[in-house]
Amino acid sequence: MHMMPTAPTMHCEKPGKMIARMAYRFEFDPVNKILLARFEGQLTNESAEEYHNALGKNWRATDARAGIWDLTGVADFAVAADFLRNLAKRKPITPGLTDHPRFIVVPVTAGYGLMRMFQIAGESTRPLLHVVRTVDEALTALGAQSPHFEPVEGPHGQVGEAMPTLKTRADEG
Repeated sequence: MHMMPTAPTMHCEKPGKMIARMAYRFEFDPVNKILLARFEGQLTNESAEEYHNALGKNWRATDARAGIWDLTGVADFAVAADFLRNLAKRKPITPGLTDHPRFIVVPVTAGYGLMRMFQIAGESTRPLLHVVRTVDEALTALGAQSPHFEPVEGPHGQVGEAMPTLKTRADEG
């Protein structure tokens, strides 16, 4: 698979100094065919749009049958509610996404509320989208047996900051 696994969204804090607002990384479980995207940092309108575009490429490259978008590492939900409502009403970027279950994992209350709003606003375009509190909750709902996620490799290797590979209860046992 040849996709860019980690992509930080950059912004200029001071002239000449760029900082990463949010990084996301795609991982894939080839047995259960689950695409996992994990996020760190600040979620903004711009970073959500960038991720949305990258999702389609990675979904097609892996031929995933389910998706988990893990927002556990998001430190700041600086995304506008109106932006999320508009994004939710858009047609999914990849044909077939509406036919497969997807889970947004958000343990913090503020982010959970925003993602529930996204889910409700997009019910007609994303009928199999669910919002849950933990990755294990999503894996259980999918009936995933012994999931093992591997980084989705990019054509030029790692891009941006490397993030550790996800560990689940199944990995510990």
